[in-house]
Amino acid sequence: MTLPLISDKIYNKSTILPQEFILGEYENCQFQNCDFSSFSFKDFKFIDCSFDGCNLSLINLNQCAFRDVKFKDCKMLGLRFDECNDFGFNISVDNCILNHSSFFKRKLKKMTFLDSKLEEVDFTQSDLSESIFLRCNLLNASFNQTNLTKTDFRTSFNYSINLELNIHKKAKFNFDGVAGLLNQYDIIIEN
Repeated sequence: MTLPLISDKIYNKSTILPQEFILGEYENCQFQNCDFSSFSFKDFKFIDCSFDGCNLSLINLNQCAFRDVKFKDCKMLGLRFDECNDFGFNISVDNCILNHSSFFKRKLKKMTFLDSKLEEVDFTQSDLSESIFLRCNLLNASFNQTNLTKTDFRTSFNYSINLELNIHKKAKFNFDGVAGLLNQYDIIIEN
C-alpha cells in the first residue's frame, strides 16, 4: 500500500485536530503542541520529523515507522515502541515523560535520552549499547537481558540494574548510583 507523502509542513494545535490527521508518510514535518493522546499512529511513517510539546500518551504505535524523529518536551505515557516498525527505527528524546512505556527487544544502539522521566519503562532484551542517559529518572525501569555495553548512566538516577542479568561491559556509572547496582543482594549501604 502506497501512503500519501506529506512533506515540509508545520502543524500546531490550532492547525490540526487528531481526527483530521490522515494516514500517510510524513517527511521533514514539525508537530508543535499537538494533542494526539489515545490516537492511532498505526502504519504511519515519520521521517526526519520533530514533535515539540506534544501529548502522545497512549497512542497506538502498531507498525508505525519512526526514522530520525526528535521528541522534545513531550508527554508520552504508556507507549509501546516495541510495536513500531523495526526498519530504520531511530528516535531522540529530550525532556520528555515516557513513564510506563516499553522498548522491549528494541534496538536503541547509540541513542540519547536527555533530561527525561523514564519511570517504569521496560528495556528488557533491548540493545542499549553505547547509549547515553543524561540526567534521567529511571525509577523502577526494567533491565533484564539488556545489552548495556558502554552505556552511560553517570548523570542519571534511581536506576536498579542487576548486573548478573545484563550485558554490561564498560558501562559507566557514577559512584552515587552504585547502590542501584547492589539492590539484588539485600544489603544495607550507609554513608
